[in-house]
Amino acid sequence: MSVANSALRPTARSRNASRSPLASGKADPAASPPAAGSPAAARRARLEATTHPVMPGPSTSAVAIGAAGTGDVACVSLINAYLRLDVAPQLGGGITRFDWRSEGALEPVFRRCEQVSARMDPNELACYPLLPYSNRIAAGRFQFGGRDVEIARNRASEALPIHGDGWLANWSVESAERERVRLVLDRSEGEPYAYRAALTYALDGPTLAMSLEVENVGREALPFGLGVHPFLARDASTELSAPASGLWLSGADWLPVRHVPAPPAWQFGVAYPLPEQMVNHAFSGWSGRAAVVWERRRLSLSICANTDYYVLYTPPGENFFCFEPVDHPINAVNLAGGGGAHGMTVLAPGERLARRFSFTVERMDLRAAASPHRSGARGRTGARGPKGGRARTQAA
Repeated sequence: MSVANSALRPTARSRNASRSPLASGKADPAASPPAAGSPAAARRARLEATTHPVMPGPSTSAVAIGAAGTGDVACVSLINAYLRLDVAPQLGGGITRFDWRSEGALEPVFRRCEQVSARMDPNELACYPLLPYSNRIAAGRFQFGGRDVEIARNRASEALPIHGDGWLANWSVESAERERVRLVLDRSEGEPYAYRAALTYALDGPTLAMSLEVENVGREALPFGLGVHPFLARDASTELSAPASGLWLSGADWLPVRHVPAPPAWQFGVAYPLPEQMVNHAFSGWSGRAAVVWERRRLSLSICANTDYYVLYTPPGENFFCFEPVDHPINAVNLAGGGGAHGMTVLAPGERLARRFSFTVERMDLRAAASPHRSGARGRTGARGPKGGRARTQAA
């Protein structure tokens, strides 16, 4: 088992650190505020109200910086000179918008969630966490440790359980600062997965850093897996570079049927146009690094994760695609050898697992955008999948 897939065994120090709230955001002591009632103070107050609105209601004391209310859902906003991130704790801890700040305008990096509501479909979010497993589980059950483990369906529109339950839960804000927020989720009464989790979002210049942690608080060991599910903006010029050595071909139910070497059209060794046909497969042998290029917007995104797999979902005709860094393929628990042989981590009670993800946005140089290499890549036609299919609005 690789280091990336090893469990993080708790120590007294790490256990206490993970459960103690972080310090709340504080004002910069080096900054001297203008005198109360002065024109400068009034201008500053208007600016703060515009860029850092505060969450109304009893949660204000918990999130004093960078929060915004949107309809009947309270969202936390993180803003710096490069990025804006809106997070909805009660909507699976998901992201409602992730934008690049460019010359006074906001350009979507993830597909923007235009209408935020407590009743919305979570698949309308811009991104959400995947835990304690990713994607579908065949028949809603698997064998582990000599016992049958049953997983209940969690979506009326899905025949199989999908993506665990973290993306459907109401997370709590443990701490928040101007450029960082930490959410926590207590599922210690869950069945069969009983766990506690933490999800941290942090802005660092042009980088969004995410960490996802889980602790098994159940009475039995189980295979755990983590990932994130971003819906990235897509236009006709969007290209992807994400080298992988293999992939799991799937059947009509989107469950894997066999593992094959990645075909040339889907190796994505260099920036390559997204396939025009449906792709909904787990890719293996990934280096943990990928890049997305929006040539028309002269924008690029570098993705890093300490995972060995990703799921690519490209519904035809949509303004988004999904690139999901995950640590295991679809239905890993039912593949030969079980989840532990396919990237999942078996956690005994009290053991923990953590994954890290980063998304760095950059403005492309005009000369690089017009290079012969990029022109050649643009001229190639989209790859055809092993099977066609029309777009599905379900989760990838």
